[in-house]
Amino acid sequence: MTRILVVANRTAATPKLLNAVRERAQRGPATFYLVVPATPRGLHRVVDPEVSGRDEAEVNLLLALPLLSEAAGSEVDGHVGDADPLAAISDAIHAGAYDEIIISTLPSRLSRWMHLDLPTKARRVLGLPVAHVEGDAPAHAGV
Repeated sequence: MTRILVVANRTAATPKLLNAVRERAQRGPATFYLVVPATPRGLHRVVDPEVSGRDEAEVNLLLALPLLSEAAGSEVDGHVGDADPLAAISDAIHAGAYDEIIISTLPSRLSRWMHLDLPTKARRVLGLPVAHVEGDAPAHAGV
């Protein structure tokens, strides 16, 4: 059974990610786990990044889990992670043994994660296969 870590926030419940999970589940036995990095905004990124943004991330997590479970064909669990997306991924990898990572971002022009080159950094630092899904910006995404 392949264990797959899914990393998403504002795109966690978007069709492109759901399709990617569905397609991956069809390729062979797999379990999926979602980590949603917290998303502090504005000055909160500097002042209190550990606290700020957790509520929004929790809402995104709760919206996404049933949809991802349906796409995966089995229950998907998850948690809200660190505001630094690479730290959130590393924490999840150290807490559980994963074989692959799927990172879902907003479109490149809007995505802070893509400006940080998160998929490449995760692949290089963690040494696991990383698939990148560029999702559509949901109506509530803002930036």
